[in-house]
Amino acid sequence: MMVAVIGLGTFGGKTAVSLFDKGADVIAIDKSEDLVEKIKERVTHAVCLDVTDEKALRSVNISDVDVAVVAIGDNVENSIMAVATLRKLGVGRVVARATSILHQHVLKEIGASQIIKVEEDMGEIIASQIIAPHVLQRYNFAAGYSIVELKLGKKFEGKTLVESRMRQTYSLNIVALQKKIPYITEDGKSAFKVEINDCPMPMDIIEADDVVVLVGSENNFNKLFADLGEV
Repeated sequence: MMVAVIGLGTFGGKTAVSLFDKGADVIAIDKSEDLVEKIKERVTHAVCLDVTDEKALRSVNISDVDVAVVAIGDNVENSIMAVATLRKLGVGRVVARATSILHQHVLKEIGASQIIKVEEDMGEIIASQIIAPHVLQRYNFAAGYSIVELKLGKKFEGKTLVESRMRQTYSLNIVALQKKIPYITEDGKSAFKVEINDCPMPMDIIEADDVVVLVGSENNFNKLFADLGEV
């Protein structure tokens, strides 16, 4: 996958490097030579140009990218111009950062495929970490539904999946278990390896260090989080 990230401030720079680390070909773009220089060794290609300049964008074959991320947060006008230019040049999917409700509305009107509200999203993440500190990862895949990775702790330690009554009590489905398996290395040292069971059986046992992957609604997860918080 080829991704262009436009705007290399804190949010954009982190996005570009993370995408590259996950295997994407990343073109990082900013008008600041310092920001481009800072990131050039950590992405596929970094270039200094004005993203409101259509000719300049054409020069880097921007229309060939699969996704463009407009991460500009300090200049709303440039953000809007960048999204409009990308759509004009035929970029099929444009993900844009919005810094206000009005900004979000304009981005949607000019064709942004997906809008990221960084400040709001961070607020939700922080709130989730406070309410449910046992949650390791959370992925929203539909309105009101999530895939959650968490440790169930003492309340479920030693129970089989059947005994956990996860489906009956919380209407949540366990879809995978990640276990730490101890072993001895070639030089005789103790170590652990991670094994993922993506087809858990009813009699599989939940251990204290297991990471359990669950699927279900936000309301049902909240019931589980409340019970885990009482332990």
